[in-house]
Amino acid sequence: MDGLTRRLDVVQEKNNFILDILKLSKILKLITTKRIMGMILLVVICSLFVGCKRREVRMKTGAILDRKNVAVLQATDVNTLISDSGIVRYKIIAATWQVYDKADTPHWEFPDGIYLERFDIDLKPDATIEADYAYYDEPAQRWLLRGNVKAVNLEGEQFETPLLYWDQKSESVYSDSSIVITREHSIIKGVGFRSNQSMTQYTILRPTGSFPIKD
Repeated sequence: MDGLTRRLDVVQEKNNFILDILKLSKILKLITTKRIMGMILLVVICSLFVGCKRREVRMKTGAILDRKNVAVLQATDVNTLISDSGIVRYKIIAATWQVYDKADTPHWEFPDGIYLERFDIDLKPDATIEADYAYYDEPAQRWLLRGNVKAVNLEGEQFETPLLYWDQKSESVYSDSSIVITREHSIIKGVGFRSNQSMTQYTILRPTGSFPIKD
């Protein structure tokens, strides 16, 4: 009887040992699974982080590339003389002056309006121009003036147009828009205009009327 009891105890111990092994196996599997999941989660987090970093780098690179569209200099309340080859050519008065030296076409902009006063060789004013907006193409040396453009020559004749170009290389002023010229005794209207820089010799391409000014 005692021998049978001992054999039963041995079998029970073996069963308990097997159960312990099974439990340990499950625990190890659970730990392994958690480790694997943790590693996968870590890899995913790292991937997202790297992806964000890459997007951040791309965004920063894009911002750097866009610097050519950002003014390298902006001045306010401008009142200055502009010289060329050591000779004063004209005076600029403007609320805002933006310089885009890094742009594909280096240029100046005057978004808040401009007043230009041109000087002759003796440094005497021979023409003035004002406009709501101005753009100066540096390589071409050409001005674009837009919005309520008014120019006055030395003789006091006033030219009004929505758009005017001043080409310094060809020393000409021109427009393909409507033009109104107010002289001492008459008003001339037309479309299209060509003139010299001092605006003393000009032609209206398509005159639409001439009206006397009554005293």
